[in-house]
Amino acid sequence: MAESMQGLKRTHRCGELTAAEVGETVTIMGWVQKNRNKGGLVFVDVRDRSGIIQVVCEEGKTDPALLEKAAGLRSEYVVAFVGKVARRSGAVNDKIATGEIEILPTELRILSESLTPPFPVEEDSKTREEVRLKYRYLDLRRPDLQRNLLMKSRVMTLTRQFFANEGFLEIETPMLGKSTPEGARDYLVPSRIHPGSFYGLPQSPQLYKQLLMCSGFDRYIQIARCFRDEDLRADRQPEFTQIDMELSFVDVDDVIAVNEKYLAKLFKEVLDVDVQLPIQRMTWQEAMDRFGSDKPDLRFGMELVDVTDVVKGCGFGVFTGAIENGGSVRGINAKGQGAMPRKKIDKLTAFVKDYGAKGLAYVAIQEDGTVKSSFAKFMSDGEMQNLISAMGGEPGDLLLFAADKNKVVWDSLGALRVELAKQLELLDKNEYRFVWITEFPLLEWSDEQNRYVAMHHPFTMPMEEDLPLIDSEPGKVRAKAYDIVLNGNEIGGGSVRIHQDDIQEKMFEVLGFTKEQAYSQFGFLLDAFKYGVPPHAGLAYGLDRLVMLMAKQDSIRDVIAFPKVKDASCLMTEAPSVVDEKQLKELGLETLTEE
Repeated sequence: MAESMQGLKRTHRCGELTAAEVGETVTIMGWVQKNRNKGGLVFVDVRDRSGIIQVVCEEGKTDPALLEKAAGLRSEYVVAFVGKVARRSGAVNDKIATGEIEILPTELRILSESLTPPFPVEEDSKTREEVRLKYRYLDLRRPDLQRNLLMKSRVMTLTRQFFANEGFLEIETPMLGKSTPEGARDYLVPSRIHPGSFYGLPQSPQLYKQLLMCSGFDRYIQIARCFRDEDLRADRQPEFTQIDMELSFVDVDDVIAVNEKYLAKLFKEVLDVDVQLPIQRMTWQEAMDRFGSDKPDLRFGMELVDVTDVVKGCGFGVFTGAIENGGSVRGINAKGQGAMPRKKIDKLTAFVKDYGAKGLAYVAIQEDGTVKSSFAKFMSDGEMQNLISAMGGEPGDLLLFAADKNKVVWDSLGALRVELAKQLELLDKNEYRFVWITEFPLLEWSDEQNRYVAMHHPFTMPMEEDLPLIDSEPGKVRAKAYDIVLNGNEIGGGSVRIHQDDIQEKMFEVLGFTKEQAYSQFGFLLDAFKYGVPPHAGLAYGLDRLVMLMAKQDSIRDVIAFPKVKDASCLMTEAPSVVDEKQLKELGLETLTEE
């Protein structure tokens, strides 16, 4: 039977008690983590979000009725204890903050009883994630998940404080907006009042924040909820949170400067990590050539080497064929891995096929200098030695090559580089390597749509010196865009926006929009630009991804209170679910069942 807490007031959280409180009478409230009955001696560990405190009831020292009541406590009962703080009579527990003290109780109230939980509430749970997400309210009692969410709360508070001090205004933008399908799929919300019409949930507050610049607010910030109806991965969710900002009368360097200051403040305050400023900058082209990725992980080497010129005249058709088709041949040197078994190399070959590569060529240099290779018979000794030399190959090294169109080579070797680093345990989660990636291509060709699409979005400003190429060679135009990358993860991205009518119209034209289509989708923004628009630029961070890296987690699900799973469903609430026919009728909707 649950008891009332009337007359009791919590004085301390469990983990906040210290030796300074020895001799004081305190009231703590929380969940029973563990109850150990040693016969006449009962140890109760009580847990709340701050940590654990041990309560000790002993025959001859504790009221008999209280001792008996404490002996009957079970895991996850909610309890209140009143008692005196004392130094531990037994051994000090160095594993918890309260390890040198305990509470000797004078009162116990059972505020709520609990069924036996479907899994133990403990750090680093080995219970299957599907079970934990079904009972997420229990999973969230785990101290490690609570620490993650406490960190996220701290990051949000510091973010608001920092940007307020920098002159930013926090302004909310609408959740119910106009659907703009350029990009990922929108989540649509039917309107009851306007039958047949739909709102789109925001993929980002992009258009609104640009309008706020038109309105003269100068510096805007928002911790914004965003929605994308796309397939999920470990670091993707259908709804997520952005730290979203926009600034007027600025260029690339101004946006980077304020954000470097923010990151340095955040990492110092939360993790006591010093971010070296200025943060390294690298162009998109350099990142692709060296790392095969526009979000390079700089914590380890194993950089790509372009050997196209070295092998262009060799007898290996896979290499020469790729070069003749306008592609390239590139390799990575896995130092010290020359003795890797063939079976393991075959697994790496299967791995790169997921990234479009047809295969993987290799050269394994044995410790005695002899060479094992998948293609040695097609090359002369001189050609092979030139290739090994170009790769910096030494006895004991494994050289791995891809030959194809540049994009396939970059994608496959970029992914292989990271996969090898994981296998060789080269990734240190305690190291934080930031890099700005700049000068992205403005446009990329879509075979699916048979036209150029914006690499970021249609409002990104081209680099002024590349504007003459926009008609003749649009693929060569670079954008005033920038991403901030941490340990191989893009944590934020942004760009300088177009604020001149003629450039914006030209951009829509290159993207294949007619004037009517452009106005149909973005007319309100284009109209606003006719009334005096300042030069402006912005950036948005993925808050969940940023906190995931700060908390050294592998999935953003571990820093989101109630995440969805891969099919965008919630195992706990069973959303999405079928709704009542009456609701559908009010909205003028009917569901179609597949035959």
